[in-house]
Amino acid sequence: MRILVVEDDQVLANTVARGLRQSALAVDVVYNGDDAIERVSMTRYDVVVLDRDLPEVHGDEVCQKIVALWGGAVRVLMMTGAVDIRSRVEGLNLGADDYLSKPFAFDELRARVNALLRRSKPASPLVLQRGGITLDSVRFEVTRDGVPIRLAPKEFAVLRVLLAGDG
Repeated sequence: MRILVVEDDQVLANTVARGLRQSALAVDVVYNGDDAIERVSMTRYDVVVLDRDLPEVHGDEVCQKIVALWGGAVRVLMMTGAVDIRSRVEGLNLGADDYLSKPFAFDELRARVNALLRRSKPASPLVLQRGGITLDSVRFEVTRDGVPIRLAPKEFAVLRVLLAGDG
């Protein structure tokens, strides 16, 4: 599953990306709207975490471009410091699928990204089994013939894709 984080605050962007990568997600990061439009023009992401208040090319324009290119195939989680109802309604009316006000708890961001991922693809089983290998997506655990195997987050993600591929 591919995530694009678009945030002009580089520290925040890198922190969000690092946290999502720990959940075994493939995450790309860009720091401005121009780069975001370039990336989404070439790659279909599952979810775009988008800062609404980007300088130069505003997040609203980026959101509209994503919707124009991919329709509902790419989910957009818009983030902003604006907390009033009018701002949230405007963001959702632009085509965003969800809206998160800054500051936020990372656990909430991760839960919202996971919810968008569930809606973007058919649900896969939480536990996958093939050839003596068991992968538990909830607990991030892998065993082979009952023996635990330690994997890095990227290795876990690759194994999940391979097991879900059904041969």
